[in-house]
Amino acid sequence: MKKLFFILLCIFCTQNIIAQKQITLEDIWSKGTFRAKSINEIRSMKNGEDYCVLTPNGIEKYQYQTGKKTDTIMDFTSLDFGNNSKKNMVIDYNFSQDEKKVLIAVNPDFIYRYSFYADYYIYEIETKAFYPLNVDGKQRLADFSPDGKKVSWIRDNNLFITDISTAERKVTQLTKDGAFNKVIYGTSDWVYEEELALVKGYAWNKTSNKLAYYRFDESNVKEYSMQVWGELYPQNYTFKYPKAGEDNSIVDIFVYDLSTQDHKQVDLGQDKNYYLPRIQWSKNENQLIIHKLNRLQNQYDIFSVNTNDYKLETLYSETNKYYIGEPQEVTFLDDNSAFILQSERNGYSHFYLVNMKDKSVSPITSGNYDTDKLCYVDQKEKKIYYTAAESSAINRELCVINFNGKRKKTISKQEGTNDADFSKNGKYYIGTYSSAYTPNVFTVNNQKGEVLITLEDNSALKDSLKLYSSEKKEFGSFNTSTGVSLNYWMIKPSKMEEGKKYPVLFYVYGGPASQEVLNSQRRATDMYWGMMLAQQDYITICVDPRGTGMKGQEFRKCTYLELGKYETEDMIEAAKYFGELSYIDKNRMGVFGWSYGGYMSTLAITKGADYFKTAIAVAPVTNWRYYDNIYTERFMRTPQENGKNYDINSPINHVEKLKGNYLLIHGTADDNVHIQNSMDLVDALIKANKHFEMFYYPNKNHSIYGGNTRLHLYTTMTDFLLRKL
Repeated sequence: MKKLFFILLCIFCTQNIIAQKQITLEDIWSKGTFRAKSINEIRSMKNGEDYCVLTPNGIEKYQYQTGKKTDTIMDFTSLDFGNNSKKNMVIDYNFSQDEKKVLIAVNPDFIYRYSFYADYYIYEIETKAFYPLNVDGKQRLADFSPDGKKVSWIRDNNLFITDISTAERKVTQLTKDGAFNKVIYGTSDWVYEEELALVKGYAWNKTSNKLAYYRFDESNVKEYSMQVWGELYPQNYTFKYPKAGEDNSIVDIFVYDLSTQDHKQVDLGQDKNYYLPRIQWSKNENQLIIHKLNRLQNQYDIFSVNTNDYKLETLYSETNKYYIGEPQEVTFLDDNSAFILQSERNGYSHFYLVNMKDKSVSPITSGNYDTDKLCYVDQKEKKIYYTAAESSAINRELCVINFNGKRKKTISKQEGTNDADFSKNGKYYIGTYSSAYTPNVFTVNNQKGEVLITLEDNSALKDSLKLYSSEKKEFGSFNTSTGVSLNYWMIKPSKMEEGKKYPVLFYVYGGPASQEVLNSQRRATDMYWGMMLAQQDYITICVDPRGTGMKGQEFRKCTYLELGKYETEDMIEAAKYFGELSYIDKNRMGVFGWSYGGYMSTLAITKGADYFKTAIAVAPVTNWRYYDNIYTERFMRTPQENGKNYDINSPINHVEKLKGNYLLIHGTADDNVHIQNSMDLVDALIKANKHFEMFYYPNKNHSIYGGNTRLHLYTTMTDFLLRKL
C-alpha cells in the first residue's frame, strides 16, 4: 500500500511539474507554441448548402450539413504564377455571381493598414483557363461586375475595366488624371482608409451598366514625410496626412454609364467640408445611395440619387449631441421597400427598419444594451440575426428577433464571444466562439444554434496551455469614488504566498468605443505575456475606463471634447482601488499601453506620478494636434474650437510631474501615429531634465512587426519591467 501511495504521489508531482512549465517570449512570438488554428476567408456558395475556404494550397469546397470536403475549386500548386516557381501567397479570392469564375489576389505589396497592390488572376472553373488580369504591373481592388463579364480595378490612382467576355480582354481606362498625392479615383486617401475603413471606393449597380466611384482631390492636403533607411542616402516617403483642424481632400462621387460612356458628377452642393463614408446601390438599378457626415460628425444623412436625372432625395437624417460613430452600409430588403440601419439614436446601439416611401423609422431591437453586428436578414420570415452585449459588456450573444421587435431569442449557448457567418439561404452558419479560457472554436450550426459539426476546436492548443500555465484571466468590476462601475480582468500567479505583496502591471488602451476587457481570445498573445509575467510573480490588470465601448452612449461619449481627462482619472482610481488589496504592492505599480494606450500610460506616469512607479509607452499620441482630423475631431472638434483641451491633456505639458521609470518606444516609419509625437515628447522631457529610456525601430510602422521584431520588442519591455518594477 505504501509503495502504491508513493507511486501515485510521484505521478501527481510529475504532472504538477509539467503543468507549471515556464512560458517564454520565444513560445509566444517565434516558436508558435500558442498559435491557434483558424478557418480563413469563408465564402458561402449561392446554393446555401456549400461553402469555400482559403488554404495555402488552394480554394476548397465543403458541405455545411456534413462538414466534408467535396471539391478543390483551385489547386494553387498546379498553377503558373509567372515568378519562376517562387512561393506565392494568395491573400483574397472572390467568385463571380454565377460562380463560374474566381478572381484571386496574389503576393500583396501593402500600402497602409488595409490597402495593397497585388497580382490578380482569373480562373474559369469549367474550362480551367487561368490568366492574369493585366500584365503591366500590379493592380488594386479588382472585382467582378455582377454579370461576370467585366473586372474593374485600379492602378496609379486611376480606374480601369477589363472586358473578360471576349478573347481580346479589352481594357478601358475610365480616368486619366489620377496621380500620387494629387488625385485618386476608385479608392480613398490615407485618412478615409484609416478612420472610416473605406478602401474600395467604387460600386457596380446590379445590372452592370453603371459604375459609381469616388474622386479624391488631395491637392490642398498638407504632407508628412518619413525617412526610410537602408541605402547610402536615406529616402523620404511623403504622403498626404490631414491633421486636426487642417484641410481635407475634396471628395466627389461620379457615375460612369457603360452604354453612353458618360461620366456624371453627383451634385452635393458647393460646401465640400463633409465626409462621404459609404456609397452603395439599392435594389433599384438606377438608385445610388450616398452616406454623408458633416465635418463635426454629429449630422448624418443618407441620400438617394436617381441616376437617370440625378435628383437627390433624403432617405434618412440623424443628429447627435456628441458625435456619430462610423456609418456602415445599410441592408436593403429585396423589394426595395425599406432598409435596416444600426444607430445610437436612442442612447444605445440598436437596429432600425427605415421605410423608403414614408421615411418612418421603426426599432427592431431595443433595451439598455448595445448591439454589435448584423449577421443575417431572413426576409421571408421577417427577422434578423445579430450579436449583442446584452448579458454583459464583456460578452457577445447571437440573437434573433422579428422585424417588429417581437419574439427575441438568444441562440448562442455558451458565455463568451459568439459570432456567426451565415450561408446564403440562412439555413446554416459557421459559428466562431471563444472565451478567456477557450481558444477559438469553429462549428457548423443550424438556425436554432444547434451544433451540427465541430470544424476546429483547437484542442491541441488547449492541451499545450494545460502544460504551460494554470494562470487564468479573472473578470470583475469595481466602483470608483464617483460611483462609476468599471470592468476589469486580472491575471495572478497561480500559487500566491499568503502575506506576500505582488507588483502590478496595468495593461491599458482606453480609446473611444474600444474594449480590452472582453471574454474572448482577442489579443491572446498579450494574455500569454501576462501569464508569463504571472509566473515571475507579477500581476497584470486591464481596466476599461470611461469612454470605452458597449455600455451605452453616455458612458462611451462622456469623454467628448476632453480626451484623456476621465480615462486618466479612472486609471488613478484603479491604482487606488487595487492598491488597497492585501496581496498587491501599491508602491510597485506599472502601466503599459500602445497607441492610444501609450497616450494613457504616459499620462498615468505624469499626471498620476504619485500612483505609478513605471510606464511603457509604444507609439503614443502625445498631443491630439498631431493626429488625423477624422478621428480627432470626432471626439475633440478642431483645435481652433477646443485648443485648450487639446493642450491640457497632452502628456507633453505634464512632463515636469514625471518621477518614475519611463520607457518610450516608436517605429520610425509609423504612418499612423507619427514619430513626431515621441520626438516632441523627448524634447520636452530633456528640457525638464527628466531621465528616461527610449527605443526606436527603424523603418517599422505602427504595428512594429516583421521577422524577429515582435520578439525583440517584448524582450525589451520585459527586461525593463524586471529591472524597474
